[in-house]
Amino acid sequence: MMARRLLIAALSCAAPVFLSPAVWAADPSNKDKETEHGVLPAKFEPLTAEEHLSDGSVTIGGRKIDYQAAAGTLIVHPKGWDDVPQDPEAEKHGDSEAAKNPTAEAAMSYVAYFAHGKPGQARPVTFIYNGGPGSSTVWLHMGAFGPKRVVTPDDSHAPAAPYALVNNESSLLDASDLVFVDAPGTGFGRIAGKDKEKAFYGVDADAFAFAEFISGFLSKYGRWNSPKYLFGESYGTTRSAALINLLETERSIDFNGVMLLSQILSYDNSVDRVEFNPGIDQPYILALPTYAATAWYHHKLPDGAAKDLPSFLDEVEHFATNDYALALSAGAKLDVAQRKAIIAKLHQYTGLPEAYIDKADLRINGGEFRKTLQDDSDTTTGRLDTRFSGPTLDPLSKSADYDPQSAAISSAYVSAFNDYARKELKFGEGRIFKPSAGNIRVWDFQHQPPGANRALSQAPNVLPDLATAMKYNPNLKVQLNAGYFDLATPFFEGIYEMQHLPIPAKLQANIEFKFYDSGHMVYAHDSSLKALHDNAAAFIQKTDNLPPE
Repeated sequence: MMARRLLIAALSCAAPVFLSPAVWAADPSNKDKETEHGVLPAKFEPLTAEEHLSDGSVTIGGRKIDYQAAAGTLIVHPKGWDDVPQDPEAEKHGDSEAAKNPTAEAAMSYVAYFAHGKPGQARPVTFIYNGGPGSSTVWLHMGAFGPKRVVTPDDSHAPAAPYALVNNESSLLDASDLVFVDAPGTGFGRIAGKDKEKAFYGVDADAFAFAEFISGFLSKYGRWNSPKYLFGESYGTTRSAALINLLETERSIDFNGVMLLSQILSYDNSVDRVEFNPGIDQPYILALPTYAATAWYHHKLPDGAAKDLPSFLDEVEHFATNDYALALSAGAKLDVAQRKAIIAKLHQYTGLPEAYIDKADLRINGGEFRKTLQDDSDTTTGRLDTRFSGPTLDPLSKSADYDPQSAAISSAYVSAFNDYARKELKFGEGRIFKPSAGNIRVWDFQHQPPGANRALSQAPNVLPDLATAMKYNPNLKVQLNAGYFDLATPFFEGIYEMQHLPIPAKLQANIEFKFYDSGHMVYAHDSSLKALHDNAAAFIQKTDNLPPE
């Protein structure tokens, strides 16, 4: 995920930000800029919601589906806000009532697709978002489930524009109405007001904003009695766990299901920069199967044998959770003979040189693996999708300096959406689309889990949130989707987290697992995209509680 964060931050920083007079006036930080720009800011005015409608059609499985698209913004406010008119001047002078009504607000942008030309209460509705944190939802929109998708190569860098935008046979519109939601400050949305970053950029603040958006959307489009689903990718899975708990326990909104793609619920399980957390060996264990899958894909396994991937990974998982885990836990007490045996096995499963494994003390983080696996050809392996490779930027570096997969496809996604939004959705003219808020440096990663009396100073862990939601609503179903070649959120990490949810054993039956021959963005591989659609559609159809057609 760090590579994705860096990528989307770079993309957003390259573009100037469009500020309406209302946004300018709402930001107290602009006071000192009045003389510099020769502009006197207008009196504070709240952001306003927008909606632009258009019509289209998509063919899925040979069946044409007409739809109405609604592109726009909904206004959300941070926790503690109510609908009493806000007065920044009173707040500035310390008025106690004004202090209870922070002026920060967000216009969250979205694109909703309603099959058959209008919102239908009898249809399921799925809220879809990417992660980051601070990413827009251009990736899932243009790559996975929208009615149009951009075509990119399977595991290599896409040629520059023009990019092909095609009918998406794997759009999920055949199973559910779809709402692609951009995080606050991304897409065509904006945030404004005093302390706006603090109000929206954090684990808990972000989850609250999405809960506000969903509540507002259900009211605006009359969907309170529709079957409801969440679909989040990457940090979006972190958001989903915190969000579903808010929706279930604080807003009395039962959801039918939660679909998680490329999951990370406990950040202590991340194999990125784990070397700064010595004594925590679990990330190395959970990443090893992905290392093995990657070495298999790039023909780096030393015995050269063509192995069946799932069977091979079962073997690696057994080694990782047994002999390897015991060796790591032994630390300096590990017997010399045992150490040599573990090194030999790691070489067999990863293709990394035995001397390198020994020097790394049996512990190789994600960036080190990606830099070293194909080092003999000055090639760096991808992070979001390890099937991708690219030229090494610095042959003398210790770790990978960039993500070849992000570099390979990002221009296609961002360019295609900018064109599509303006020409087909008729939305965004005169504005800058922000793939990212570029907010990772100010993101508040502290989280207050259920039962805690304050936010905890630790790596985010939302396993308690998802567990609480599942216990509060025992009918809630969960689907985990993961790619074998994802090194940002390794598939075995997701399995481990699901198997360690603090829930009654019988609720484990509410969870299903689906795996793909792809990476973090599973849908970047054509056959995996089709499988993802089929699995998500089947999940919705068996949990929507609607009568058979």
